[in-house]
Amino acid sequence: MSDQEFTDFASVRDALLDAQNRRGFLSWEQKMALQHAEWASSDARRGNIKTDSKVYTALVNDLMEIDKLEEHPDICAKIAEIMPMSVEEVRSILASKRVPVEPAAIELILDTVRKQLL
Repeated sequence: MSDQEFTDFASVRDALLDAQNRRGFLSWEQKMALQHAEWASSDARRGNIKTDSKVYTALVNDLMEIDKLEEHPDICAKIAEIMPMSVEEVRSILASKRVPVEPAAIELILDTVRKQLL
């Protein structure tokens, strides 16, 4: 991928739950991170779409194969995290880094997301 590494909320949740089970406790900061990771990875947040680390990883890898996104692993990770289902959502993510993408590429991104989720 790149020298940066990205992870999803489900992996963070699982790591914190594992740490809690091994140690029997979490620090206050870890409890807050766990609470946020549980919320962010919940299917209620994503319109009944279950968050899975394998889907996240596969989605990031598929998105990295799109020409306009291959030099933006951070954008690929954000798209995989949010799992946008509309053109407007994709445009909002891309606008945060001012990545110019034509409408055909946005449709390809949406098709890639839908393929992983269905």
